[in-house]
Amino acid sequence: MTRIIFDTAVSLNGWIADEGNSLDWLLSLEAPIDAEVALFPDADVLVEGSTTYEWVLDHEDLLARPERWRALYGDRPIYVFTTRELPVPRGADVRLRSGSVLDVLDEIRVAAGEGDVWVVGGGDLAGQFLDAGVLDEIAVSIAPVLLTGGAPLLPRRRSADGLRLRSAQSVGPFARLVYEVIREATGGACRTSP
Repeated sequence: MTRIIFDTAVSLNGWIADEGNSLDWLLSLEAPIDAEVALFPDADVLVEGSTTYEWVLDHEDLLARPERWRALYGDRPIYVFTTRELPVPRGADVRLRSGSVLDVLDEIRVAAGEGDVWVVGGGDLAGQFLDAGVLDEIAVSIAPVLLTGGAPLLPRRRSADGLRLRSAQSVGPFARLVYEVIREATGGACRTSP
């Protein structure tokens, strides 16, 4: 059965990108030895916002070096939520979509088949999946880095009975937390933060 998972790294004080929407702070950390192998290992479809997508395009120079796309993402389809046209590296299976996640959810699930869908970029985008009641898991790798601002992990409010801790472990310099999203929680409804 298809699961929808928000999997991301975050600074110790809760930011997934810095004030310039950069992930350079994350890439400066020593990654675990098997990080390349562990990059989206169970994901059949990836979903990200346009800010994350554009940062990766620029940082990895993927338009000039499209062969790098496969090394980073493999052959899996990537849905990018955007309100504008964006460039796509030659040979990449990038599907640009606009509107709400519910408008595209059936298409994403068909593309995933029985596999998992991973939301890998954009706290607000992940929050839309949470708001729609279709997010199954939140996996967060907490980095020993402090940032002064940027993009928040999940700009939503949700009570403690809406999430259940499934695992906590040390992975290199990261603390890895995995939470199950509880849909039947009485006070677990979420709302956008002010």
